[in-house]
Amino acid sequence: MTATITPPPTTERAAPAKKWVAPWRNPWRKPYVLATVTWLYILWSLLPVVVAVQFSFNDGRSRSTWQGFSTQWYCCTDGSVFEDPSLTLALKNSLILGLATVLVATPLGVMLAMGLSRWRSKASSVANGIAMVPLVTPEIVIGSALYLVMVNLYQFVPLGRPAMLLGHVTFSVSYVLVIVRSRLLSIGRDYEEAARDLGASPLQAIRTILVPLLMPSIFASAMITFATSLDDFVVSQFLYGDASNITVPIKLYSAVRAAPTPALNALATLLLVGSVLALILAYVGLRARKRGPGSALDDLADYG
Repeated sequence: MTATITPPPTTERAAPAKKWVAPWRNPWRKPYVLATVTWLYILWSLLPVVVAVQFSFNDGRSRSTWQGFSTQWYCCTDGSVFEDPSLTLALKNSLILGLATVLVATPLGVMLAMGLSRWRSKASSVANGIAMVPLVTPEIVIGSALYLVMVNLYQFVPLGRPAMLLGHVTFSVSYVLVIVRSRLLSIGRDYEEAARDLGASPLQAIRTILVPLLMPSIFASAMITFATSLDDFVVSQFLYGDASNITVPIKLYSAVRAAPTPALNALATLLLVGSVLALILAYVGLRARKRGPGSALDDLADYG
């Protein structure tokens, strides 16, 4: 005969009532106020841009009264962007200057990032700080300083496209340096040293291992450089020389105060589209899938 032991009865305790907390004192509440302010700021910032783009498709000459949808201010009619020689010249100059800036500033920035990442001395921190100066210096200071230098010191560089190219490269190299060097710090030197152990020369290690790993950041920095050069006004205003080197921002500034037509809105829209596309491509480049250690080791094995 076995005795059964029955557990003592348990009494369920009522859950304590939650204390009411005012919404503004709850740290875990959803940030409705912050989200509202953010969206209001975004709408306030984008509203003038949307209005300007809208009137580039206006059927009439008015820039304040909507008269129907039309693409006449872009092409195929008198006064449109691609029929007005001055507007076409400004667009052409902006594109040429942007591409030239990319071709010059991107290799310089990449080489500077590689050099500063390998420089180990007390002077390296000073060099890093000097390289960042164009990012924190007001643009009007850079433009006026470059103008004085070109006129009084570098007189062999004429005002116009050569001076504008040098000016744009001056402030664009820093963007490339920041982006590429951050990627270099995340990669480290392990892959490069492994290639050296397998018999690669320093140049071969950079060309076959390091540069492919840097390609997303190089592409992103090139697109950001293009967008920055395309939108620049202050430096270009100081250095453009005569009307044959005028760019889109300068053209918009000089013509919008005279007798503007929706063709200027169309020109500004084309500039906006080019800048946005460049920034989207830069974002895609930065978000590109990073190569894992396995693929890098496979490359090293193939090289060996």
